[in-house]
Amino acid sequence: MASGGGDKLVTIDPEELRFQVELEKPSHCDLKVSNATDKSVAFKVKTTSPKKYFVHPNSGVIPPWDTCIIRVTLQAQLEYPPDMQCRDKFLLQSTPVPPNNDTEELPPNTFSKEPGKQLEEYKLKVVYVARTDRGNPDANIKQNSDPSYNQAIQTARAARDAAVKEATQLQQELDMVKKKNKKKSPGFSIRLAITAGLIGIMIGLLLKLVLSSPQPTSPPVPPPTAG
Repeated sequence: MASGGGDKLVTIDPEELRFQVELEKPSHCDLKVSNATDKSVAFKVKTTSPKKYFVHPNSGVIPPWDTCIIRVTLQAQLEYPPDMQCRDKFLLQSTPVPPNNDTEELPPNTFSKEPGKQLEEYKLKVVYVARTDRGNPDANIKQNSDPSYNQAIQTARAARDAAVKEATQLQQELDMVKKKNKKKSPGFSIRLAITAGLIGIMIGLLLKLVLSSPQPTSPPVPPPTAG
């Protein structure tokens, strides 16, 4: 979002800051700021959480029709934010300046709001993205802020783990019976088969619940009318 009169001074890509969050590791996002005029344009980046992010460069002057890459680094985090939501905001200000100016020569009131002065302000929101791990299926589960949804996930996982544990115990008992050359009980085999089937059902329901996105249904095809 920009404010100010006349044509745009700069263009920004992307228009939001996306960080892939991984505990105890920093993450960064690059902003491409392009001067869309034949004038020198000064810029300055502000944030609501200055201790949480490192911005380089946080200010500067972009020559006419030139581009500057601003790297915003999210410092290493010790815990995930609730529901992966972030309320941090960034503000990028830009204003025309005389040619041959550098950041050190800019007066203190360069980005102050004054009548008749062209000053653009771009508000950038922050989006956190959970890191996915192909080796861990649970890491691909979509984040959801609904407590009942998360409770259903936990219940399904607990049922799956309990079924796997019981099947493992039954398999161990079966191996012991075979070693003693005893005839296997039909009821025992049925119990093992039922447990194995439950495992498959639990895992299938879990994967269907948390990994599949609902697909749009096609409208019913009307029956052909007689000609």
